[in-house]
Amino acid sequence: MLRKARIGDVKTMHRLINISSGKGEMLPRSLMDIYGSLRDFVVYQEEGRNEIRGICAMSIVWENLAEIRSLHVDEEHRMEGIGRKLVEACISEAITLELFRVFTLTYKREFFRKIGFRDVERSTLPEKIWSDCFRCSKYPDFCDEVAMILEL
Repeated sequence: MLRKARIGDVKTMHRLINISSGKGEMLPRSLMDIYGSLRDFVVYQEEGRNEIRGICAMSIVWENLAEIRSLHVDEEHRMEGIGRKLVEACISEAITLELFRVFTLTYKREFFRKIGFRDVERSTLPEKIWSDCFRCSKYPDFCDEVAMILEL
């Protein structure tokens, strides 16, 4: 089942993000950052079980721009549709908030293509560059994520 993240989920979410980060699937996030953006997160948890199987965040970047970030699904539960459900829940929230451009910076291009995202140049996302990328150790010369957008 999908649900909004709770305070009690933060340390698990931090661990999952670090697992993905260690495998080069996403950039790391600090506990402080996760606590500060907790309202952005949706989690997937099987009915009747306490284990979180997946997480995803939708972050508002600008007046008509949102970002899908920190998508993680446990390896043994990939290819079960959990990632798609998480991203679709975030997209649904973006629509509710009247945010009709949703982007991601990802290493999982094919996954996002199947949902309808298309490749774009990072330079078309200046709000993201100045809000987050500018502080990243990979910026500007070593960024290897692919920028993708979905216009609703």
